[in-house]
Amino acid sequence: MKAIICTRYGPPEVLRLHEVAQPVPHAREVLIRICATAVTASDGIVRSGKVNPALWLPMRLSLGFTGPRQPILGMVLSGEIEATGKDVRRFETGAAVYAFTLLRFGAYAEYICLPEESVIAPKPANITHEEAAAIPYGGLLALYFLRKGSIQSGQNVLIYGASGANGTAAVQLAKHFGAQVTGVCSTRNLELVKALGAAAVVDYTREDFTRRSERYDFIFDAVGRKKSAQVPFRQALAPSGKFISVDDGRPTPQRADLVLLTGLVEAGQLKPVIDRVYPLEQIVEAHRYVDTGHKQGNVVITL
Repeated sequence: MKAIICTRYGPPEVLRLHEVAQPVPHAREVLIRICATAVTASDGIVRSGKVNPALWLPMRLSLGFTGPRQPILGMVLSGEIEATGKDVRRFETGAAVYAFTLLRFGAYAEYICLPEESVIAPKPANITHEEAAAIPYGGLLALYFLRKGSIQSGQNVLIYGASGANGTAAVQLAKHFGAQVTGVCSTRNLELVKALGAAAVVDYTREDFTRRSERYDFIFDAVGRKKSAQVPFRQALAPSGKFISVDDGRPTPQRADLVLLTGLVEAGQLKPVIDRVYPLEQIVEAHRYVDTGHKQGNVVITL
């Protein structure tokens, strides 16, 4: 099968297209034919190996010292069950599914084997595989951090970085939870964020939201900023407000969370946001674009 291999850390050019053996499912595994995946910000971090110096050793211990221990990267996918192990009960051959592989990676390939208890759920029936691949990463991370911040109906919530994969999902999910949402993004993304349900939008290239008189019950930094840059954010909080960053803790998405997102997508309350679509053979170009840090929502790869 075709797969993208990363054997050392570095720029997008370290990614190479190879023919590798197709995996065979074990007794409790499913074999998925991947129709689409996505290039996430996390993929770029893993590929480059560039992290905060304090995280360098833990990352290398976890992922590999000179290069990723699992050379096929990719955390999200949408596809169809090609085969099942003899003890699989949850899925049947031919079922359309989507998944978040977490640190198992493996989604930059035509096929992948995953335990049936993984974060896998039926693909939303009203969207394509390409659109489905744009849901798990931002959707599950946003859901995790909004819950961590104990989001509640009626709160005044600000989403910083509202136009990225995490941010576009967070705006929609915060609205679903009944919050009054303000999104912060650049000029070119204002209309997008409004269309996703933000009641107000701040253009950070023209205005500093922390200098406004508005105070927020919950601020979610969907980008991740240095600790020193977070200080002004906290000054914009209401007296009992909470500040949460994507750098705060390690998310632990569950299959039930992905099932929840499926329901929201099918109900029209969560829409995938796709900036660009590339074929697998152009994954280097896709990584270059994601590395710019200016994508709208998600960058999807088709197989």
